[in-house]
Amino acid sequence: MELGHQTMTLTSLLILLLIAGICGAIGQSIAGYSHGGCLASIALGFIGALLGMWIAGALGLHEIFAVDVGGHSYPVVWSIIGSALFVAALGLFRRRWIA
Repeated sequence: MELGHQTMTLTSLLILLLIAGICGAIGQSIAGYSHGGCLASIALGFIGALLGMWIAGALGLHEIFAVDVGGHSYPVVWSIIGSALFVAALGLFRRRWIA
C-alpha cells in the first residue's frame, strides 16, 4: 500500500527542468542581471520556487498559477517572482564586492 507517493518519470523530470529554466530566465530578465547559461536558469527557477513559496507562505498568499507535472505541483508565478528577487539580490551583492 502506497501513501500517495508518486514516482517521477524521465519525461516528467525533463518537462519540470524546462519549466524551471523558463521561469529562471524570465526572473533573470525581469531583474536585468543575466549571467550564466541554461543550467543557471534552471537552478534559479528552483531557488525562485523555494523562495517565492516561502514568501507567499509568510504573507499568507496562495499559489496563483501552478503546473502539475508528474503528480507534483510547480508554482510558476512564485518561481518567477522568487527568482527575480534572488537575482536582484545577487546583483546587488556582486556589485558591492566588485566596486
